[in-house]
Amino acid sequence: MAEPDIVQDPEHGAPEDALLLPVTEEHPNSDRCQTLRKLSHIRLYKKRWFILIVVCLLNSSNAMLWISFAPVADVTATHLKCSLDVVNYLSLVYLVISIPIGFLASWLLDTLGLNYAIIIGSWLNMTGSIVRSASEINFLNSGRSNLIYLFVGQSICAVAQPLVLFVPAKLAAVWFPEHQRATANMIASMSNPFGIFLANLLSPVIASQEKYIPLLHGVYGIPAVIACILATAGVNEKAPLTPPSISAVNSATEPFFTGLKQLMKNRAYIILMICFGSGLGIFTAFSAFLEQILCFNGYSNFIAGLCGALFIVFGAIGALLCGLYVDRTKKFTEVVKICFALTSLTVIAFAVASNLKNIAPLLVVICSLIGFFGFAIYPIAMELAVECSYPVGEGSSTGLAFISGQVQGLIFMVVFQSLTKPYAVSPLSSCGMNQTEIYDWSMATLVMAGICSIGACIFIIFFHTDYKRLKAEAGTEEERPEDALVQE
Repeated sequence: MAEPDIVQDPEHGAPEDALLLPVTEEHPNSDRCQTLRKLSHIRLYKKRWFILIVVCLLNSSNAMLWISFAPVADVTATHLKCSLDVVNYLSLVYLVISIPIGFLASWLLDTLGLNYAIIIGSWLNMTGSIVRSASEINFLNSGRSNLIYLFVGQSICAVAQPLVLFVPAKLAAVWFPEHQRATANMIASMSNPFGIFLANLLSPVIASQEKYIPLLHGVYGIPAVIACILATAGVNEKAPLTPPSISAVNSATEPFFTGLKQLMKNRAYIILMICFGSGLGIFTAFSAFLEQILCFNGYSNFIAGLCGALFIVFGAIGALLCGLYVDRTKKFTEVVKICFALTSLTVIAFAVASNLKNIAPLLVVICSLIGFFGFAIYPIAMELAVECSYPVGEGSSTGLAFISGQVQGLIFMVVFQSLTKPYAVSPLSSCGMNQTEIYDWSMATLVMAGICSIGACIFIIFFHTDYKRLKAEAGTEEERPEDALVQE
């Protein structure tokens, strides 16, 4: 039998490797025949790494813009001449807006394609960062208009957030082979908390005084501009010419609304959506309120920033190790359940330790462990959502899980703030002496630990699923003769 010709793709460049397969002698219009014809030139393109870099930069930039004021909430409140609640609303607006926009983002990702989501998201992200910076231009501001520019800019960035967050699973499925999907999803997903890490690290250093808040806007605007330029110039197709895996041939075969109906009937997916959303909501509130939680007992912005930074660094390490392990073993469920249990234990430890004084090293260790176990769940749960809901589109399955997280995050942030107790400023506090009162977060942190523990118990006990995408790929692999595989 003659080997099929290798077709070079001038747009995507030469493939790294190709699996060349014969098309079986069946009716040429049969579904199986058409699928195998597409599989006859499965190959990987180097451009997938460029798109991954663009998505990582965009994800990091959007996260930095979201959380930029939280590590310096007291300094920001002084600069804007407003209360801490107003500063918290700058983070909260992301959650409020991204909930309704999330459904539109899911539809756009599964219907129009990956490239539209990346480009539109990058332009919205850049525009929002520019509008935010306008709050520091004197001739544009009168009265309280600087707050208007800030909230409008944050709102535009918030519209971009669902497009940015929903992309990793779709990117991994469309551009990466089966043995790289979890790792690619992990890298793209963890770029968002990496942006939070940078903000926790940079904000206290840059904005050590209120006069440096304008510099903060400029520094965080640069990555947004670069990401927009790279996305507009380089992400010009929604998928490679030939698929990287068997499941990529039939990616997002279900229509959007049909897929949503299937998801709502999928018991395993609903459990995952609720429990993952609960964890995501807890982590959102934790990142936004960390500085305010710690300053009550005298911990400085530097300690809070260090805790937030190591929370992300060790989270990236945990996600990397678990992602590589899952790519090799495909033990999605086992890894998520173990990490869920350990995360709940570390959050309980934080709830207790954050109410004690002069134990900064212990708090740093606890926050690092929360990140290590908690962020390991993030990318693997996204892959698990796709596995248990296949062939529903990746944008829909991951999008609904994130929307669940945004809804619960919004609820948690409101509830936790309502559980705080106001106290007069004391010399032991480091919460900014310009404030007339500070807040005790002890009750809020205990409730946070309780919610995390309940979510972990529900997931560990009730979540069970088959890996539908892997089974579909295995079924197609079994139909192909082993000696027909030729690697370029």
